[in-house]
Amino acid sequence: MDILLIAGLWLDGSVWDHVVPELEAAGHRPVPITLPGQGEGSASATLDDQVAAVLAAVDSASGKPMVVGHSAACTLAWLAADARPGRIAKIALIGGFPAADGQPYADFFEPKDGVMPFPGWGPFEGPDSADLSEEARRDFASAAIPVPAGVTRGVVRLTDERRFDVPVLVVCPEFTAAQAQEWIAAGDVPELAKAKHLDLVDIDSGHWPMITRPAELARLLAVAAPEA
Repeated sequence: MDILLIAGLWLDGSVWDHVVPELEAAGHRPVPITLPGQGEGSASATLDDQVAAVLAAVDSASGKPMVVGHSAACTLAWLAADARPGRIAKIALIGGFPAADGQPYADFFEPKDGVMPFPGWGPFEGPDSADLSEEARRDFASAAIPVPAGVTRGVVRLTDERRFDVPVLVVCPEFTAAQAQEWIAAGDVPELAKAKHLDLVDIDSGHWPMITRPAELARLLAVAAPEA
């Protein structure tokens, strides 16, 4: 099946380069999405522009795709489920959770000159980045794309409760599936608390398994993909 791959903040579609061949070997059709303002378009891109790019990929997919979101882009995948609940076979969320209606998309760091640059590794010390080599850190930081404030400060709008019917897989890297289940049960992730078909799976990695564990990540996604 078509598997749409949406990377999180500061990344473009090339971050999936080592996941793509593994998914192809498993018989799937991976489609990395380069988002407006993150490798395509200008710093004036908005959250709506990014959602439109994801929906265009959904609409052009062969059959019902699985939509994979990483980190902040878990919300983009969820917005796609909200906009196209009958068109998506499954949502996979890697290292993140969908924002609720009315919340800002990813207003985590202060923008500078209209964009939110990569803040350096300080905020990600510990489990997030423990499995990244010094070379991988340098490569990430040098390639990081400042994300337009029109994206990060965009307000999430969810309108169709049929999104809760779409099956969801949460891939848990720097946190465990047990922790995620606790957060959901405690009401910290209200969108997933209402999901009718929810699975959680662990992966032994930091926050960016597409960089440090691409083969294992691809295997988990391939196993999770519904029969086309």
